[in-house]
Amino acid sequence: MAKLAPCVVLILCMAMLGAPIAEAAIQCGFVTTNIAPCLSYLKAGGNPAQPCCNGIRTIVRAANNTPSRQAVCNCLKSAAAGLGSQISPVNAANLPGKCGVNIPYKISTSTNCASIK
Repeated sequence: MAKLAPCVVLILCMAMLGAPIAEAAIQCGFVTTNIAPCLSYLKAGGNPAQPCCNGIRTIVRAANNTPSRQAVCNCLKSAAAGLGSQISPVNAANLPGKCGVNIPYKISTSTNCASIK
C-alpha cells in the first residue's frame, strides 16, 4: 500500500490543478477519490477489488447528464495520462467491464471526451 500512496497523491494533485468545468457538477477530485482503489488493478490486472468497482459505480451514477459525463471522461483521461506507463492501457479500457459497469467510452488518453453525450 505504501507504494500506491505517491500515485494517489499524484492523481489528487492533478485533479486539483486541472481546468475546472463550470457547467459540470462533477469535479476531478471526486473522480480520482473514487478511482484511487483501482490503482493496483490498473497496474497489474487480475480482478479489481470491490472498493474499486464501488467507486466506478459511484462515478457512473453521478454522471447523469452530458456535461457530467464529459467532465468524468476528461478527469479519467487526465489521470491516465498523468500515470503514463505506470498503468496498462488495456486494464484501463477493461476496468468498467470487469466491474460490470457500462460506460459509453473507453478509458484512454486518446478518448475524445467532447463527443460523449
